[in-house]
Amino acid sequence: MTHIHAGRDLFLREMRQLGVDVSRETRDRLEALVNILVRWQKAINLVGNTTMEGIWTRHILDSAQLKLLIPERAKTLTDLGSGAGFPGLVVAALRPDLDVTLIEADARKAAFLGEAGRHMDLEKQPKIIVGRIESVAPAKADVVTARALAPLTKLLKWAHPHRTDTAICLFHKGKDWQAELREAMKDWDIPGKPFNSVTDLDAVILRIGHYTAR
Repeated sequence: MTHIHAGRDLFLREMRQLGVDVSRETRDRLEALVNILVRWQKAINLVGNTTMEGIWTRHILDSAQLKLLIPERAKTLTDLGSGAGFPGLVVAALRPDLDVTLIEADARKAAFLGEAGRHMDLEKQPKIIVGRIESVAPAKADVVTARALAPLTKLLKWAHPHRTDTAICLFHKGKDWQAELREAMKDWDIPGKPFNSVTDLDAVILRIGHYTAR
């Protein structure tokens, strides 16, 4: 586990450089998430095995950078296709004031999310909804997130019923984000802005305001 703890220290340094002070309590909760993920990964493929070595930067930091883009006034956040809890559980640790909903279709991954939330001893336990994003009841959140889930056109369709009128969407996107955005703009009017990812020079976080179908 030594290499994982070394990654934690790098994560804390990177967060300080971003101007985010990670409290000891928050750090402990994120450590708890990493520890339980390491255990469950042996039985369920929650994340790519090759990414486990760099989990603190590849997954924790990549998720944690959203804290800078979430409005202080936000009260609710819904994470689509939560998988191993990235970014949903990480944001829940960094913003304990938020009511977080995690939507996950895979029952085993949903079971992990519930166990991880309890293991992290979060002040507000996330609401976990097991089901397909397009089939579950609308969550109506102030912030909708998704990471490595689907092309942007499909994400916007899925997110549409789960947001309030003033909601923002924060979507992690890789090197093809510009092509995805061009394609999505055929179907949607998208007021959005890309923010460079701190973990991948080719990646961005797309921050999208109130979008409408064309």
